[in-house]
Amino acid sequence: MMGAISQRLDELLKESVHQRTGRRVTGLAVELVQETVVLRGRTGSYYVKQLAQQGVRDVLPQNPLQNAIVVA
Repeated sequence: MMGAISQRLDELLKESVHQRTGRRVTGLAVELVQETVVLRGRTGSYYVKQLAQQGVRDVLPQNPLQNAIVVA
């Protein structure tokens, strides 16, 4: 699977991130590149960026993760 995630897994990952962050990541996108989960979006703090990362870990604890969420 390059770049695409099943719709159900995509929804599950996004919901987990939204729950962890209180929906404080705007433009949230989740991709699966080979085995690596890539998070994209924007937030106002590094703490929320870390919470988003933990949201992915809740669902896919073994997959490598690239957190490309921009803090601005």
